[in-house]
Amino acid sequence: MANIHWKRIVVKVGSALIAPHKQGCSSHYLLGIAQFIANCRAQGVQVVLVSSGSVAAGWHRLGDVKQPSVSQKKAMAAAGQADMMATWDKLFDFPSAQLLVTHGDLRDRERYISIKNTLFSLLDHGLLPIVNENDAVTTDTLRVGDNDNLSAMVAAAADADALIICSDVNGLYTKNPQLHDDAKLIKQVNEINEAIYAMAGGATSEVGTGGMRTKIEAAEKAIAHGIETVIINGFDPDAFNRLLKGQNPGTLFTPFDQPMQEHVHWMTHTSQAQGEVIVEDNFDAPLDDQETQLTSDDVVAVKGNFSVGDTILVRKGDGTKLAKAQANYSSCLLSFIAKQPDRAFAHDVEQQTGPILSDENIAILE
Repeated sequence: MANIHWKRIVVKVGSALIAPHKQGCSSHYLLGIAQFIANCRAQGVQVVLVSSGSVAAGWHRLGDVKQPSVSQKKAMAAAGQADMMATWDKLFDFPSAQLLVTHGDLRDRERYISIKNTLFSLLDHGLLPIVNENDAVTTDTLRVGDNDNLSAMVAAAADADALIICSDVNGLYTKNPQLHDDAKLIKQVNEINEAIYAMAGGATSEVGTGGMRTKIEAAEKAIAHGIETVIINGFDPDAFNRLLKGQNPGTLFTPFDQPMQEHVHWMTHTSQAQGEVIVEDNFDAPLDDQETQLTSDDVVAVKGNFSVGDTILVRKGDGTKLAKAQANYSSCLLSFIAKQPDRAFAHDVEQQTGPILSDENIAILE
């Protein structure tokens, strides 16, 4: 890594740093992070902060609860979010802004663009966006689930140059360093594959929802967008000093030389398929070629319920995933015409309605 060369970065901070003992927010570990953010801004680097911790910060507000219910966790998140924002505000001498999102917001193209525009507007006016998942209202079907992956989605939306993920260890090790003395820190990863995932264990923090695996998942999303990603030890103030000097204090994941196009990246890594279209196992036509567009003749089955504009998965009967794309048909209509014995009728419907898949929003998965 050269001297700090980023123009815009996303910093992800987890619950263990915000509220390490579930007794409210603590600034003990946040001072070094806040100073790093201030130094970056002083050098002209725009910063977006993705901050977990609302549930952990509000845990004590509901008394001595050992195993809270879903509704109690939502209440903790609602109480803790206010405390968390107040804690961050105390550490900065510049204005910040709260942005609460769900996966439902991110996977909807119109709302995703709205989030992008809000981030850009905040940054252009010198505010620090502080992003968190809206745990107080989100449901299982609408949640990202961990802020590591959320930070990668936010980094892509913000067109960031770098994503810095704070962990409770120095980076990715060959083994869990808390269990194995011979574990070695991997300084740089040029390709994320199964061998890299095999090195990631479970969560090592009692208050966080993500472990090293979710950080690798986040890195995979980010580097595909051309975003340099670094996992560092957020409990070590020197790690941030080294970053400012252009040094690598943890594990650096190098970005793709040719990043995915923005809409392809969103379709691949952020949008969530609402249903599936199954084609024959011998189907081999390029789905992103206007000359070989998917037709009802190719459709074997339709699974799930989706509407026009929803993201769907196209796969073969053997399970091979071919593409994610925006549907131009509802599941009801597509299933109906695909089952018609009179193919002339089906072709007439397609001629009037248009192609099954939107050729503007399609991501090839093979």
